[in-house]
Parts: sequence; C-alpha cells; structure tokens
Amino acid sequence: MHNEPIEPLLPLFERERAAGNAFALGVLLHTAGSTYRKPGALILLASNGEYAGLLSGGCLEGDLAEHARAVIGSGVPKMVSYDTRGPDDLLWGLGIGCEGAMQILLLRLDAQRDWQPLTHLALALASHKKAAVGIVTESASADLPVGSIALPDSAHDPLVQAAIQKSTASVDVGWLESPGGKLFLLPLWLPPRLLLLGAGPDVLPVLDFASRLGWKVTLVDHRDAYAQPSRFPAAEAVVLCRPDAIERAIELRGFSAAVVMSHHLPSDLAYLRALAASDIPYVGLLGPPARRERLMQELGPLTERLLPRLHAPVGLALGGRSPESIALAIVAEVHAFVHGVQKGR
Repeated sequence: MHNEPIEPLLPLFERERAAGNAFALGVLLHTAGSTYRKPGALILLASNGEYAGLLSGGCLEGDLAEHARAVIGSGVPKMVSYDTRGPDDLLWGLGIGCEGAMQILLLRLDAQRDWQPLTHLALALASHKKAAVGIVTESASADLPVGSIALPDSAHDPLVQAAIQKSTASVDVGWLESPGGKLFLLPLWLPPRLLLLGAGPDVLPVLDFASRLGWKVTLVDHRDAYAQPSRFPAAEAVVLCRPDAIERAIELRGFSAAVVMSHHLPSDLAYLRALAASDIPYVGLLGPPARRERLMQELGPLTERLLPRLHAPVGLALGGRSPESIALAIVAEVHAFVHGVQKGR
C-alpha cells in the first residue's frame, strides 16, 4: 500500500521546530473496515491543540489532541485505538458511524530527538529523493523502546537496513517482525513532477489544481509575454526557451507526466519530438483527434516511441468546456495515472 504526502504537515512542523517546541506525531498503523485514511497516514499535533493532517474527516482529531498533550508532557509513546463499527461509537459520544477501526501510535518529537523522523523525511522531500524510516511499535528490549526511530544511516541490523531500502524503493508501508518486536516501515511519498509545455492563460487552472495536490510543476514557453515567473508563483520553475531547445534547457528525466498545450502547431510538434525521445511515462496532448493525427503524421517514425505513452485528447471525459473544466479533466487523468488507476475504473 502506497504512502501519502507529508506536505500538509510541514508548515506546522517548521513553525513549532523553529520555536523549539515539542509536539506529537500520530502514525496510523492499522485499519479495519471503512476508514478515512489508511496505514501510513500522519497527523502532527501541537501542545495548544492545533493540528495538521487528517486521520478522519475531523471527527477524531479533537479527542486525539487530548492524548497528544499527555504524550508531549510525558514523552512516553501511546497507542490509541478507535472502533466505530458498533454501539461503542455512540457511547464515546463521537457518533461517527464510519464502521471502521484505527490504531494510532503517538510519538513525542523534540530537539533532543532532532524531531525525527520528520526531519529526515522533510530533507528528502526538499531534495526530491526517495526515503523511508522505521518506527518501533513493539519491543522486548529496553535498549530499543517503542517509538525508537530507525534511519537508513543509523540502522545497524542488516535486516532493518534491507527492509528500509525495500520500503524506500516501493513507496509501500510495511512491517518487519521478529521475536524481539515489530518495526513499522514508513516511506516518503514524493509528489509527481508535472511538465506543462505552453504557458498560456488556460495553464493557470491546471497549475492551481496541481499545486493544491502538492505536485511540482515546471512550465515552458517560447513567448516572453507568457514565460513570466510572476504569472505563476506556485510553479517550481518557469522556463523561457524555443521548443526545439527544450532538451538543452531542462532535464526531462524525472518528470512523472508532461502535457503539451501551447496551441501552436509547430511548437507542439517540436515538444512531441523531444518527449518521444524521453522516458516520461505519460504524455498528454491538448486538442481534437484531427489535430493529433496531423501531428502524428508529421512526427514520422518517432510516433512508434510516443504512442504507447500518449493521451490525446488529454483528460478524462468529465464534461464542461471552460478552462477550469478542462484543467480538472487533465489533472484528474494524470492523478489516476500516477496512482496506477486505469481509465474506466
């Protein structure tokens, strides 16, 4: 099971760390039945009750904050369980009716522990590098108590190192069990990197939707009036270059998806030539089927390399013709692709 983004936690994390405050990290370990989030989801809770991240639709967070205060005060990790599958849900006064159960481990993060594991994961995210950590959830050893953090460079057990490496590569949460205890493997989910080729006005809602999801977006255009960073403050980069020079202007390796939407036929053809030679797994092309066929004819032999990855016309069939509707369709299709969901499912 793939893990989920940590970006929603970072503003509160950075603020509390800068102030030198201790806070609690909630790690969702187990779920059963219908639950809002799945194992690996995180929540950050400050001592004043403020929190970042959600483990439910806001139903459990207030109660969890009370447990977090105790953990912040004592430094002792705590396992908290919720089961909303029966009448006990009403007895607790929660009345959620979600018909699910969750087990959450609360840990105190502070300067003495270098605010791990969030420090390690945040640094990896900043450099867009895969990472994973291990969290001890059960232990028979006083030298390795519950809540201990195993980092890749500090794990001495070869089995632990191998498990962390496997979780890093797969981006899957998991477990390592031994007679002496259990280790929860928490990987970092890296946000997709989206390349938008063309920076016209209709790109703005695409960038808006993508940035709300935490994606890293690079925009490219050959027109001075369009390739202005001030127009796209949420973009990771805005690049001014000729379409036939894109391979020299930016490193195409590492993008999760690219969408060609310059509305300029010669430019789109040049972009498609570069993308055909790249390894970007998803290539979207804006425009009707007739435009796609014309471009494919002009692309010639490179078409064979591009077609298996080409989504044209780009976007899911959601209806609507406004720029916002088209942007939603584009981002929805890319979202489904990067999460391994096939069309029609």
